[in-house]
Amino acid sequence: MTLETIRADGLFLVADPHLADTPPGQRVDGYLDQIMTKLAACLDRAAALNMVPVLLGDLFHWPRDNSNKMLVDLIRLFASKGGGKDTWALVGNHDKYQSRFTDDVSLAVLESAGVLRLMKEPGPQFILETGQGRVLVCASPDGTPLPKKYDRRPDDPETVVWLTHHNVRFPEFIERAYSIKELPGIDWLINGHIHRPQPTIAKGQTTWANPGNITRLTFTRRSMVREPAAAIWTPGCEDLEKWVVPFEPFDVVFPDQELPPEEQETEGESNFIKGLERLAWRRTHEGTGLKQFLEDNLTRETPEGALIWELYEEVVHSED
Repeated sequence: MTLETIRADGLFLVADPHLADTPPGQRVDGYLDQIMTKLAACLDRAAALNMVPVLLGDLFHWPRDNSNKMLVDLIRLFASKGGGKDTWALVGNHDKYQSRFTDDVSLAVLESAGVLRLMKEPGPQFILETGQGRVLVCASPDGTPLPKKYDRRPDDPETVVWLTHHNVRFPEFIERAYSIKELPGIDWLINGHIHRPQPTIAKGQTTWANPGNITRLTFTRRSMVREPAAAIWTPGCEDLEKWVVPFEPFDVVFPDQELPPEEQETEGESNFIKGLERLAWRRTHEGTGLKQFLEDNLTRETPEGALIWELYEEVVHSED
């Protein structure tokens, strides 16, 4: 397969906008306009820096039934921005209906309109040609496994960047499914999905990064102090460069009420109960949906995880 070559100075990474007509969670009125303003600012900044804009998944909060006006506004926005460079989008879990990417989801409408380049299959996506060398940009959309390695071919670029939308075991999320380790042949793995920014970690050849999303969804003390930001990757960088997006003060976008006494982790659609709700949608006959869900979301290294895996294997083997 011949990959498209794009000439630019780097990648401008925008994680999990979560566009919605109706404010999700405890966000107040004005939500859609605020997120559209952030998205437009990101595309303008990417063009000014001569970078390829990439959405790291979950452009939408709900996969379907988004208003025609929102879709038309997005088509106009993506068609008019980017400095002539196409915007790429990784498929996230919120972009799919019943854990599947189908023609009836909103993201497919934007693809059909020709204003978004989707990363919906795992593997190499395009070649980035910069003044500092060539880069192979790859991806693992939601629902596909993370790579264990990448076997480079003689004509491959010298740098490999892998974009993901997964539950990764960053320092504040140590019970997530995927551990951080060296992935031979891969120089960078940059993750969406986990909304809270995480420290960048180098393991052998591979540097793992999680820049965090541009939209505050949780009514918590962390959201009160966090600056929503996009991220910039350039060849040879040691860490992502943060670019703070335009955002309103906390008390403008959240209600005037007491904060909850304890923060509950709901970011990244990662808690187990919500995952089970997604799993209930999956119509499989052989337990493969359950196995994939457990592999994506549950480590065997905790007592609870080991017990659930033991129960799964007992049920599956009893049906053999």
